[in-house]
Amino acid sequence: MKIKIKRYNKEKNEQTTIEEYSVNHNETILNSLIEVKTKYDNSLGFRCGCKSGVCGSCAIRVNGVEKLACKTHLEDEDLIEPIKNTEVLKDLIVSLHHEESLLKIGHTFLNSNSLETITKEDEKKIDRQSNCILCQSCYSSCPVYEVNKEFLGPYTLTRALRYVNDKKESAPLEILKNIQTNGIWDCTLCGYCTIACPQFIDPKSDIMSLRMKSVQNGFEDKSLSAFNSSFDLGFNNDFGFNPNGF
Repeated sequence: MKIKIKRYNKEKNEQTTIEEYSVNHNETILNSLIEVKTKYDNSLGFRCGCKSGVCGSCAIRVNGVEKLACKTHLEDEDLIEPIKNTEVLKDLIVSLHHEESLLKIGHTFLNSNSLETITKEDEKKIDRQSNCILCQSCYSSCPVYEVNKEFLGPYTLTRALRYVNDKKESAPLEILKNIQTNGIWDCTLCGYCTIACPQFIDPKSDIMSLRMKSVQNGFEDKSLSAFNSSFDLGFNNDFGFNPNGF
């Protein structure tokens, strides 16, 4: 069985190449990568931690689709690439620095602790969003983040909803305030992030929920204002109503 791996080394400023190897272990792609590293080239770079789909460190793309190497079976001649939209350091290892900085910009963490009593029902409300394993697959699949690196992105916005709904957070409006620019209104709601998430988190629905909460709390509905500005009402400044204005 053949495996094709996209190779690159930033330190050596090498050209990107596609290398092909024969492997016997295809139970998971991670097993195949380990076989390549031990049998052919110990300089092959990739991350792995728990090997059971919990840590998210082995996120890659398989034939252009985001997957976890430890949870994906290798098919013959699969092309293995690093996740997209972030700097490649070596082979399948990418920098996570910028995505971490977006969490700080969005203040998507516990900013101010309340004295509320937390019940089991309260915990259930934030359970799904708390299951994120930080694999960054959602950023890799996001077409908005691909062209705008200031966009807070699906992971940060899902975390925003997690803390807005957390009764331990006493200042949820501050979080909503921080995600109005380059945040919830910039998302196209394409849903690619939802498809890419190995934890079955639904960032698209989370962003729609954040939009609703924002409007309920007095923030401008920028999707509506954008629609109004682009909508030709059919009136002409010189001659009044233009029946062909639509």
